[in-house]
Amino acid sequence: MFQSVFNITSSSNFEDLALAIFKYQLDHNTVYNQYCHLIDRTTPQTVDEIPYLPISFFKSHQIVTNSHKPQITFTSSGTTGMSTSKHHVLDTSVYDLSLDKSFRTTYGDHQDYAVLALLPHYLERTGSSLVYMAQRWIQKSSHPSSGFYLNNIDELAQVLKTLRQQHQKVILIGVTFALLQLAEKFPQELPQTIIIETGGMKGMRKEIIKQELHDILNNAFAKASIQSEYGMTELLSQAYASDGITFTTPPWMKVSTRDTNDPLSLLQSSKTGGLNIIDLANYNSCSFIATQDLGKAFSDGSFQVLGRFDQSDIRGCNLMAVE
Repeated sequence: MFQSVFNITSSSNFEDLALAIFKYQLDHNTVYNQYCHLIDRTTPQTVDEIPYLPISFFKSHQIVTNSHKPQITFTSSGTTGMSTSKHHVLDTSVYDLSLDKSFRTTYGDHQDYAVLALLPHYLERTGSSLVYMAQRWIQKSSHPSSGFYLNNIDELAQVLKTLRQQHQKVILIGVTFALLQLAEKFPQELPQTIIIETGGMKGMRKEIIKQELHDILNNAFAKASIQSEYGMTELLSQAYASDGITFTTPPWMKVSTRDTNDPLSLLQSSKTGGLNIIDLANYNSCSFIATQDLGKAFSDGSFQVLGRFDQSDIRGCNLMAVE
C-alpha cells in the first residue's frame, strides 16, 4: 500500500507520507489508536506533532495495522524469564525491499561481496530479524564462500585468509562477543573487508564501551573497515555507521530525541535525550516508536547512541555506549 516510502526524495515527500501513514495507523491499529487518544494526540499537522508509541508495547500487545495474518513474527533476544518483543510482519516483501535498497545505498551491489555472518546464539533460536537480514544478504551475494558461522571461528578465520589472498571484497557481520573472540584468536590483516558489529555481549563477557571495542578490532584486523549497525526487532529498517559511531539512516527513516522528563516534547538538534524513530517501512505495524535508547540526533539526519535508560531491559543488540 505504501511502498512509495522507498522512493522518498525530499523532506516534504517524507512529511506527506509520514502524515498519511499516521492517519492510516490511527484508523487501523487498535493499540496505537487507543494510545493516541489517551494522550490526546490525534490530529498532528506536522511530523514533529506525531506521537510515538513506547517500544515496550511490543512486549505486551499485538502491534499490527489491519487484521491480516502475519507472514512471520520476529522476536527479540532476552535473558531467561524476560519478556520479549514481538514484531508481527504482515508482508515479508516489505522487509526484503527495505533490506535490499538500504544495502545498495550503503554498500553497493550484493554480488561484489562474500558475506560472512558470525551470529552464534541468534542462529540457535527462531524469530531473529538479524538472522533474516544476514540470510538475505548471503542469498543476494551468491558468492560460494558466503554463509553463517556458529561457533566455528577457526573455519571462519581460514575463509577470511583465503578471500584475502583472492583479493575478494568481504562483509563480515557479527555480534560483539564473537568478533572479540575472533580478534583474540585469529588477528590478521583484512584489506577489502568491512566488519559490521551489531552490538550484543549477551552476558558472555564484561561490557566495554564502543570506542574500546573498535580499537580492539582495528588493532586485530589491520586495514579492515570497522563499522556498526543499528537495528532492532521492532523496526524493518537499519542505520549504519561507517565510522562505528555516527549512524546515517535511509530516506524513509528519521531519528529525533525527546526530553527524558517530558516524553511528549522533542529536543533540539545535538541535545541528549531518548531516541524516537520514524520507520515508514513499518506501515503494517507502527511507524512511530519511542525507544529506550539514549542518544543525540543531528541536523543532517545522523544520530549517535549513548546508552540506555536505567530501568530498561537488557537487549540482545546495541548494549554498548560511547564515551
